[in-house]
Amino acid sequence: MKKILLTIAVCFCALTVSAQGWGLGARVGSGFQAQAEYTFNSENYVEGRFGMSWCNGGAALMADFTALYQWNVCKMQWTPSAGEWFFDAGVGVGVGGREHYAYVGAAGCAKLGIKFNKAPVKLSLDWTPVVGPQIAYWKGASAAAFHEYGLANLGISAVYCF
Repeated sequence: MKKILLTIAVCFCALTVSAQGWGLGARVGSGFQAQAEYTFNSENYVEGRFGMSWCNGGAALMADFTALYQWNVCKMQWTPSAGEWFFDAGVGVGVGGREHYAYVGAAGCAKLGIKFNKAPVKLSLDWTPVVGPQIAYWKGASAAAFHEYGLANLGISAVYCF
């Protein structure tokens, strides 16, 4: 089922990248996610991430999906010959899980990065904490607790902007 969802997400992204305002990339850190962005104007954009995370109590990988609405808070001219630095902040939702385990929660995002002048690429470092419950379930029983590993959601992303 996870492979089918990933295939559908990749096909959807590939079919829609011909439109202006789209960006595709990858994020590595507390997991590995494919990342898609759609920019509404020069300031705000929607970001979706789908992939795997190893930021959990066990040693197993689990599916991870995050959807965020991002605002450009400020732009900085630290290295004008290389590109424009930016700080973005956003809110959204994060869900994930594996067999007998799931989590869901509100997600926030703080992102610092650079958009290069000579290439349509953005590199950024972000912290995306997911605050909510984690639920373990097995043979008719369940247990819930605060998803403490959601606070350790750090990553570096590279996005190609169309």
